[in-house]
Amino acid sequence: MDLVTYKQLAEHNNSSSCWIAVGGTVYDVTQFIHTHPGGAKIILKEAGRDATSSFEAVHSVDLLPRFDETVKPVGTLDKSSERLDAIDSSTAEADAAALRRAGMPSLGSVLNSFDFEAIARQTMKPEAWAYYSSGAEDEITLRENHAAFHRIALKPRVLVNVSHIDTSTTFLKQTRVSLPVYITACALGKLGHPDGETVLTRAAGARNVVQMMPTLASCSLDDMLNARVEGQDTWFQLYVNADRNVTRDFVLKAEARGCKGLFVTVDAPQLGRREKDMRLKYQEDISDIIVKTGGDEDNRPSGQKKVNRAMGAARAISSFIDPSLSWKDIEWLQTVTRMPIVLKGVQTGVDAVQAARLGLAGVVVSNHGGRQLDTCRSGIEILPEVVADLKCAGLHGKMEIYVDGGFRRGSDVFKAIALGATGVGIGRPSLYAMSTYGQGGVERLLDIFREELEMVMGLMGCTKISDITEDMVDASHLPTRVSLVRDMLHQTVYEPLQPPQFNRSSKL
Repeated sequence: MDLVTYKQLAEHNNSSSCWIAVGGTVYDVTQFIHTHPGGAKIILKEAGRDATSSFEAVHSVDLLPRFDETVKPVGTLDKSSERLDAIDSSTAEADAAALRRAGMPSLGSVLNSFDFEAIARQTMKPEAWAYYSSGAEDEITLRENHAAFHRIALKPRVLVNVSHIDTSTTFLKQTRVSLPVYITACALGKLGHPDGETVLTRAAGARNVVQMMPTLASCSLDDMLNARVEGQDTWFQLYVNADRNVTRDFVLKAEARGCKGLFVTVDAPQLGRREKDMRLKYQEDISDIIVKTGGDEDNRPSGQKKVNRAMGAARAISSFIDPSLSWKDIEWLQTVTRMPIVLKGVQTGVDAVQAARLGLAGVVVSNHGGRQLDTCRSGIEILPEVVADLKCAGLHGKMEIYVDGGFRRGSDVFKAIALGATGVGIGRPSLYAMSTYGQGGVERLLDIFREELEMVMGLMGCTKISDITEDMVDASHLPTRVSLVRDMLHQTVYEPLQPPQFNRSSKL
């Protein structure tokens, strides 16, 4: 391909002729900007520039060449040519990141999962923090997810020989893991770390836990799978695409590459309103609302088409998800793959029973981390209902039950196992650990969960996971949703929602 100088690249900097450089290749994306799921503004901000840093923050570098019809390679960026911008955007961001991380505590000083969250809040880019931390609407369910654990009391046994404690267990009847915890699927890993989800893959392999690989990862599926260590098992999380051929191809690829389970997200027919994420994007994009014409949104010229503001990172990447997904599609997936199928996002015993009757391998009791429907129940509150309904239908034990949402302590894991869970998904804590300390942080997080779980098991008189039984917890207060003890540590790290801010620099 021809060499393209920075000057030539800069000449194509608007919606009529839009070029960007990514990974050393210059692309004409003029047609693509009108179909980009995240809207045109995101691309037009980088028009005529080397967008590698911004692009790699959320995508794999091999993504653009897949759009053959609307993304056209123009040439190779001549990096020896004179740059027109005084400061490389990647250099500026590196300087800003260094400033945010100045004086960051040592990894050895991190004692619990909340510590990672507190440090991440101060060191992450604002848009990354907003995406990772946001919940739906008033974030009541987001907070309830963890608060619910405080309404479950432990009932320890004494005079039990606990000199040897084994936290290992088996998932999906085939994968032996070091503890009943897995890293659940979370999107946009590169918002927190340049290596994205591969950091989680490597840490999971080092600590012998399962990683559930997300459809909406910043890294490609191949990148994540190639980061595995020998013998490492992984699962694949699926958002069903409206184009079933795309879904089939993706599932078959995951199976061919050795994924051991297919976790189908069923709680997102449309996206919840995550206002922290939405608010930040609203403010960030305010000066770029009217493309090429200038003016603000409310005073645009007559007849000028209104350009929708970005509704946050989540909505920008999820427009392909099919809202028509139904039980018939789950039956279709059973004909596509031999991987065990698990429904992720079940919130009632009725749906769990239906899944068991279909012969599925399991369900994940989950409210999507409190990011979908606000004021719905926490996963740990739903769990006893799921177990009870399966028993009533004579289907208990026919499939495995997983749960996620709000897990921050080893005692939380113990309570979930006691109430009937096979394993527990860890989401935000793994992202915060990755974003602050990389692979070492995620490994330390998993070590903390193991250490805490071992301690609780010892004090409860349990030497192995199968010793943990329902009679070891009192969950009678769980449905009351009234917590008498304030969770000071959680309140310290939680960032409340904020209203729109006044622009005090505006002149009368």
